[in-house]
This record gives sequence, structure tokens and C-alpha cells, in this order.
Amino acid sequence: MDETKYWLWLNMVFGTGNHRIWEVMSFYRTAEKAYQSLSSDSSMVSLNEKESKAVHSVPLHNAEIFLLNCAKRGIGVIGYTDPLYPKQLMHIYNPPSVLYYKGNISCLQTDLTVTGVGTRKASPYSLKAAKDICSELSMRGVVIISGFAVGIDLACSMAAADIGRPTVCVMGCGVDVDYPRQNFAYRDVILAAGGVFISEFPPGTQPNSPNFPKRNRVLAALGKATIVFQAGAKSGSLITANLAAGQGREVLCLPPADIFSGEYSGNIKLLRDGAISMYDASDVMECISAKYSQLSEQPTVTRAESHLGERADDAAEMTAALKELDEIDDEKTDTPMSAELPQDISQQQRGIAEMLENGALHADELAQSLGLDPSELMTELTELEIFGVVRSLPGKMYELIR
Repeated sequence: MDETKYWLWLNMVFGTGNHRIWEVMSFYRTAEKAYQSLSSDSSMVSLNEKESKAVHSVPLHNAEIFLLNCAKRGIGVIGYTDPLYPKQLMHIYNPPSVLYYKGNISCLQTDLTVTGVGTRKASPYSLKAAKDICSELSMRGVVIISGFAVGIDLACSMAAADIGRPTVCVMGCGVDVDYPRQNFAYRDVILAAGGVFISEFPPGTQPNSPNFPKRNRVLAALGKATIVFQAGAKSGSLITANLAAGQGREVLCLPPADIFSGEYSGNIKLLRDGAISMYDASDVMECISAKYSQLSEQPTVTRAESHLGERADDAAEMTAALKELDEIDDEKTDTPMSAELPQDISQQQRGIAEMLENGALHADELAQSLGLDPSELMTELTELEIFGVVRSLPGKMYELIR
């Protein structure tokens, strides 16, 4: 039976990605039974005032209309119990109860999946490695997963798409949102190659900094292994790698082109902590093909996890952080403060940060001073929020995090 509308109703009531959905579902065998019980005031679950009000103000018809609108726009919707729901996600902390997608989501019905991550400002060496290794993995039947960011992410996905192989792009916004803008032109190529864009965030959801830590747990879980091509000391790739290790996935890392370069300090840390050195596609295939061919979907201790005691602790801390994000009902949280600007940011983003050094400014003032289109400025500010460089304030004001 298709329970998608009931899963969607639960999302509408409790909020996208809210762990309360799974607390509620622990009392019921199906999403339909949860809906029937909650909406009839015979619930076994104790609801707070906000939840109780939402239960009685959100009719099931809203979910049905929403599904019809998604279908008209070519956006697929699946719930946790749908046969197409990726089995890789079923045993992680707070799995998405609903996924939205554009493209061929059935390409995830395989045990041969690898998540590729790395910096936005990648070196020619790292980009070539990403293209060559991901291309060969794709030819061997591996589905490449990426976050569809500029740089390494795009190189990984396009290495597959360029040879007509599927790739999966996990978004931190709605699957219909033009983000990142410079990558949007590649979407048709990816879709034509049998790939898919997926997100737990509803269509129309704009990129927002708290979305990306949540997105990263999905990104890490979908790959049977995570491969890191280039990461600085504060790269978001390290978060994904730590989450992957904590979820029982192997972590492989490209040896740095220059051991003295800060651009590869994240690679060096991962390798010191026990990540597997990756020199070609065969190293990755050795990890995922034999080891996972008969693997159940329950998390097990892997070679990477057994050697990465410190990173397992990091993953536990990240899970705790994800729980904190859930508990505030998707409100924005302050990102970690940093005195140094990350190496990954662009010159334009550095210019924005420099303008904010003397205090908070309105977005319109920033756009006018820098000669930027307002929509372009908002994209840059969103990425700076993700990097932990700026924070948004009420009234479209922005300030530098010190």
C-alpha cells in the first residue's frame, strides 16, 4: 500500500527532518495508523501544544494536493516504506521520512555506491584524480554520490554523467531550486545519463545553513564508502567523512599533492587517523565489492572505523549536533566562530567578509557597494553562512562571525 501521503502529512505536522516523527512512529506499525490515531484524539503519544495544534489544523487533503502539485512539476515523492526508498538510509540516525527527487531514483538500488567529497576550490591534481577515479568506478558499475557543490563534487558527478552513467546529487535545498547557480547547467546532462537529484527538503526550499549538516548525514550514508579528494583543515568534507565512519562506512583519502600545503591538511589528518590511502579506482573497489556484497544493512565495524577511534568520537559529536538541530524545529543556529577565513571561499566572498569587518550591514547595501545582483549576493551569503563566516540577522542584516 502506498503510504506516501501519510508520511508527508507527518512531515507537515512535525516539520521536515524532525526526529519527533520517529518517536511517534515507535508507537505505530504504519504511517497510516499514526495518522488515524493522532487525528482522532485517541493517540498514545503525548503531544505538546504546538504539535497538537498542527495535528488538528493540517488536513490529509493538504498532503494529497501537495503530491499532485509535485507530480505536475515532474518531482517524485517517496516515503520511508516505499520500495524505492534507498535501503542505505534505513538504519542511520533520524532517516528522512520523505524524499523528493527528480530523475531516476532506482539507480540507488545497488550495493555499489561511493560518495565523493572535497573542496570547492580544488587543485588541478585533485580535480584530475576525481575525474579519473570516479570515471573508472562508474565504468565498473559504481553509482557516484555527491553534494553537487562547485569543485570536487561536480567533478565526481560529471565524471559519471559524461560517460553516460548515473550519479546521485544530494541537495541541501529543494530539488527544483537553482543552487548552486553555476552548476545548474549540468543538471540536464546528469538527468539524461540516468542520474537523480534528491532532497529531504520540500520543493522550493531555499539553501539555508542549518540544512547542510542534515544533508551531510544523508550524503555520507548513501555511499558504501566515502572518498575524500582534497580537504583543508576546516573543510566540510571532514564532517561528511566523520559521519561516514560513524555510520560504519569505509573512508578513503587521496594522498596530498603537497604535504606542506594547507590545502591538503584535512587529507593528512584523515590519513593519520586511519583513513585508507587511495591511489586508483581499484583501492575503492576492493573496499566496497567484496566487503559489502553480502553485507546486511545493519551498521558493522569496518576497517576504517576500528582504526578511527578519534573520528568515531567526532562522529558521535556530530550526531549530537544533528539532534540539537532537530530540537529547535529547523530554526537557524549559530555556526562555529572562526577568526580565519576558510581557504575554500572565493575572492568575491572575501570581499563581502571584508565589508562586514566594521559591523553588520544590510543585504541591499552590500549588493550596491559590491555591484552584485541581489540574487547573486544571497547565494554568496548563503555559502558564507555554511562556511561559518557570516550569520544572518533579522531584517536582512548580516554580520561577520569573529
